[in-house]
Order: sequence, then C-alpha cells, then structure tokens
Amino acid sequence: MTMPAAVQRDYAVDPFIVIWEVTRACALKCLHCRAEAQYRADPDQLSHEEGIALIDRIANLNNPLLVFTGGDPLMRPDLFELARYAIEEKGLSVSMTPSATPRVTRAAVEKAKEVGLSRWAFSLDGSCAEIHDHFRGTAGSFDTTMRGIGYLKELGIPIQVNTTVSRYNLHDLERIAETVKEMGAVLWSLFFLIPTGRADRKDMITPEEHEEVMRWLFETGQRMPYGVKATEAPHYRRVAVQLAGERAKSAASGSVSQPRTGIKRADVLGRAPKGVNDGDGFVFIGHTGDVYPSGFLPVKCGNVREEALESIYRDSPIMRSLRDKSLLKGKCGVCEFKNLCGGSRARAYAVTGDLLESDPSCAYIPPAWKGELS
Repeated sequence: MTMPAAVQRDYAVDPFIVIWEVTRACALKCLHCRAEAQYRADPDQLSHEEGIALIDRIANLNNPLLVFTGGDPLMRPDLFELARYAIEEKGLSVSMTPSATPRVTRAAVEKAKEVGLSRWAFSLDGSCAEIHDHFRGTAGSFDTTMRGIGYLKELGIPIQVNTTVSRYNLHDLERIAETVKEMGAVLWSLFFLIPTGRADRKDMITPEEHEEVMRWLFETGQRMPYGVKATEAPHYRRVAVQLAGERAKSAASGSVSQPRTGIKRADVLGRAPKGVNDGDGFVFIGHTGDVYPSGFLPVKCGNVREEALESIYRDSPIMRSLRDKSLLKGKCGVCEFKNLCGGSRARAYAVTGDLLESDPSCAYIPPAWKGELS
C-alpha cells in the first residue's frame, strides 16, 4: 500500500492528517487533558454506522493519515472493527493513541497488529513514575505504559512516544529522550502545551524556554536513532532552518564537523512533505461529530452529521482564514518565516482569544517587527 505521505497534496483541498476522537471515555485524569475526558462514554458520540460513514468521507480527502484518539480509544467497543474497515476497505493508514490503563493487554496489542494498525502511540511525560504519574493523575500509569510498550516491542509494532512539554517535566526531557531510545521507538513527538481543557497558563514554559527546548530537540534529532517531531510548535521549523544554516556555515569554515549522517530510522509512516498547522493540513473530529482545526483549537467549523467533512475542511471560513498567512497579526504577520511556520494558532487563541494573533510562545523578533518597535 502506498503511504499517504508520498501523495502530493494541496492543504487547501486535502489534509495530511485527520484525528478522530472516537470517544471521550477514559479512566485517567491527566492534568493537561484537552478533552476533559470522562469515565463514561457520551451517549451522543458517533455511532458505529456514523463512524463507518465518516471513514468513507476521510478516505475522500485523498487518503490522509488517520489517528484514533480520545479519551481512550480502547473504551470504544467497536474500535477494531472501525480500524479494520478503514484499513482493509478504504486503504487508509491508521494509528491510535490509547491511554495507559489495564485495557492495554497483550491481547489488545495482538488485535491491533491483526487488523493492521500502522503505529501505536503512547504518552510518556516523565522518565520515572514520580513525574509521569503526577502528570497523568493516576498512580501506576508509568508502569502500565512501560508494560504496554513491552508488548509492542515483542509483537513488532512500531512505537511512537508522545511527550507533553510543560513546567512539570522541562528538567526531565534529556532523560526521557534516552528512555525513548532504549525502548526502540521510531518517533518521539513533543507536544508543546496549550492552555485549553484542564491545562492552565501556569503549566506552560516561557518563550525563551520554548526556544531552548527546540534548539536542543534539533540537536537531539541529529544523534538519536528515532525521528523527532514538534506538535503545536510550528516555530520549530524556523529553529531547524536557522540551526541548519548555522551548521552549514560552520562546516564551510571548518570550525565544526558535520553531524553524523546515514542513521537508519525504521519509521514506517511517511512524514509530511511540508509542515502542518491547525486547520492547514490538519483537521480534528470530536466524539459527537463537531469539526475543529485541531483538538487544541476549540473553534467549531461544522459537524459531520450536518455537512460533509470535505466541505467543512475546504470551505469553512475559519479553516480558510487559518490557511491564509496574509491574515496573521502582530509579529507573526510581519515575520519572514510566516509561510514556513505560521505560529500555533491554538496557543494564540487560548492566550489572546484571537486565533490570528501572534503565537505568545515564540521568542523570535522578526527584523520587520524591530522596525515596528523603534
């Protein structure tokens, strides 16, 4: 099967990735939960038949990557039936992000492999139980996570590790990076916290710390056997371009050696040919069918029970405005990297109430903005 990443796509027409919150039911009480998950499923969540119809619509978007999330996807009884339909009948590449609970059994992992899930992503927010369990609000979550990862390794399912960067684990990122290496993950995805749902502004790191972490992440990606990715941190692309330029200049002058190359990474899913952002290559469907630019940007653009997903993604005024970088305001509006980056629209909205305002986590001052300040 051809991986969706190889397909050339116009993000104004087709997203690269679709996230479907299949349920809000979850046994954990994570401090940062954007969904404010609950112990029982909402009786109004999309039915099995509606889920099948939604998968048909998703496939019509040029077969993007599809991720089942929650809540806890494993608390949806028909999860594997939906996955099998998406993979076998529609040819989609499907992964999921379940919660680390006793539902993560060897039998569940075997079922995931049987239906053909491309990847299983676990959240790891600390290198030890003390940090991780505090963040997840549940004692024993760290041990359950590591046990689940053990099942994935045994059964040969590629592992993705998601880490939410916050004030609670900023000091622990180096150790988490080593832990991710030891477990043989193919991708480490760092989610830079958005103060929405249960998360609060006080949980965020500063703009200067964002910059430091991104520079460190770039260097880490050069030396680790797994790929690295930043979510809700599009300015990581700007940092990567700047650091790559600095490296090239230093190498040309002979002051530093070139980074180690030729690292083989067993990442079975393709990476986006260009960066995605909220509503720009990325779309999120909530458990009751509401459609958002992302799960962290709670501005409703429509509902799949009332309108085709394709129409919502392509024609919603909100979606269209997010893809038009000329509408950006403040620093983002005059930044020379705005087409590459664009800033986190979710963070701008959460902090300022305006989804087109500057990303308040970015420490970079564009030359044109310096002129504004003079």
